[in-house]
Amino acid sequence: MRVTVKGQVTIPRNVRETLGITPQTEIQFIEDNGKFYIVKTSSSEIKGRFKKLRGIATAKMSTSEILALTRET
Repeated sequence: MRVTVKGQVTIPRNVRETLGITPQTEIQFIEDNGKFYIVKTSSSEIKGRFKKLRGIATAKMSTSEILALTRET
């Protein structure tokens, strides 16, 4: 298996079928003692990682104002 310049690899068909991976399936790479595993996750699990950060912003600015700040040179 070869990695592309963009860091992409093709997951072999038999692996996709065994794991039930279809287009738009969310996956994670889990590291365990130097070995990596592909784990199928639900999109709610992914969103859950950021749940604790929701609503903690303290800036009282509009989206347009924030974008203007980030785009200033």
